[in-house]
Amino acid sequence: MKLIVIGITDNPHSYFPPEVQEVISHGHIFSGGKRHHEIVASLLPEDAVWIDITVPIEEVFKKYRSLGLGHIIVFASGDPLFFGFANTIRRMMPDAELQLFPTFNSLQLLAHRLLLPYHDMRIVSLTGRPWHEFDRALIERAEKMGVLTDKEHTPAAIAQRMLNYGYTNYTMYVGEHLGNPEKEKVTTLTLEEAASHSFSMPNCVILFTNYHELNMNTSQIINANSWPIEGNSCSRDRVFGIPDQDFKLLDGREKMITKMPIRLLTIQALDLPRRHVLWDIGACTGSVSIEARLLFPHLHIHAFEIRPECKAIILENTRRHGAPGIHLHIGDFRSLCCDSIATPAPDAVSIGGHGGHLREIMAKACQYLLPGGVIVMNSVKAPKVLTDSHQIWDEACRELGLTQEPPTRILLNDNHPIEILKCRK
Repeated sequence: MKLIVIGITDNPHSYFPPEVQEVISHGHIFSGGKRHHEIVASLLPEDAVWIDITVPIEEVFKKYRSLGLGHIIVFASGDPLFFGFANTIRRMMPDAELQLFPTFNSLQLLAHRLLLPYHDMRIVSLTGRPWHEFDRALIERAEKMGVLTDKEHTPAAIAQRMLNYGYTNYTMYVGEHLGNPEKEKVTTLTLEEAASHSFSMPNCVILFTNYHELNMNTSQIINANSWPIEGNSCSRDRVFGIPDQDFKLLDGREKMITKMPIRLLTIQALDLPRRHVLWDIGACTGSVSIEARLLFPHLHIHAFEIRPECKAIILENTRRHGAPGIHLHIGDFRSLCCDSIATPAPDAVSIGGHGGHLREIMAKACQYLLPGGVIVMNSVKAPKVLTDSHQIWDEACRELGLTQEPPTRILLNDNHPIEILKCRK
C-alpha cells in the first residue's frame, strides 16, 4: 500500500503546485481530519471516498488496511514529519510506501510573521503530550522555544505554569489560524497577560527571553533587529547544591531535611545521568526530588510521602525552586497501588525515610525496579537509635538478592556519622 501525505495550512483556499494537483485529480480514496476535509473538499473528484482521521487511531489504520493494495491520499497539517501524521504512519504501517508533499509547519509560519530566525529554536510539542519536555526546556533555560498546543495545554495554561514556577522573564508570541488570511492573528503578550487571555484554535506559541519590543502596527509584529542578544538567560539562576535554609521545612525542624552535602552525595550514588525514572520514598520536604529535577531535568520523578502535611510543603518548595513536573503521591508507600505509576518503571530509588518499615519498603520497591536499577539510603549512626537500619538493610539485601556496593561514611559538622548505602538489582 502507498500513502501520499500532502501538507496544508489553515488557508481555506490552499494553493497546491501542479504536481500535487495532478496527484489529487487522479486520487479516489482520501483521508484527513474534519478541518482538512472542509479545506480541500472542493478540490476532490466527484467519486472521492473520504476516511476521517479520529481517535482511536487504530481504527483508522484498520480501514486503511482493509482497502488492500492501491494508494491513499492523506491531508495533514504543515510538515507531516514535524510531530505529524507521517510519523504515525511509519509507526503503525512500517511496510507502507510513503510519499510526502510538505508545507511550512505552524511554528515556521509564526517565526516568519515575526521575522525571527528559528534555526536555534527549542521545539516542544504539548499536543496530546504531558508537560515533561516543556518543563525540561524551562529548567534547562531554553531562551527560544516553539510550543505546539492543544485544548488542555493552551497558551494561557502554559503562561500560568511558567508564572507558578517563577520562569517570568519570557515574552509569549501566539499565532492563531496561521495561513488563513481571514482569521490569522499574531499577538505579543507578557505572561501575566497571556495567563488571562483566551485564544482560538488552532494556535501555537513562541517564547523568548529578554525581548525588546517594537510596535510597528496593530498586529504587533516585531522588528528583526530587535531580538535579544544570544546568551541572555531567564530570571532563574541554576544552582548546584541548594542551601538548606532555602527550603520550607516541616514544622521548622532543621533535622527533617537531607542536608545539602549528603543530598548531593546521595544523588551521585543514584547515578542519575544514566537513569530515567527516580522514585523518592519518604520525600518529606522534597529536597532530594527537587535537587535531582533541577540537575537532571530529563528524569521522570515520583515523590512519595506518608504525612499529609508535607504535601503543601513539597508543592511550595517545587515552586520556590522552579522544579515543575515532580509527581507527588501522599500516603503509605506500602499500601499505595503503584502499577499505573510504574509506567515507565523506576531504575533508581532513594529511600529518605522508612518509619521502621525498611524491609517492606525495599521489597515493594524491588517489585518495580528495573534490572540494573539501584536503591540508595542514608543510615544515621546514632547511639540512641534502638534499631540499626544498616543491619536491616544488609538483611533485606540478602533476602531480596540485591548486590551491595561499599558504603560511603561521612561526618557532617557535629552531627552523627551518616552512611550512604547503595545496592543494585
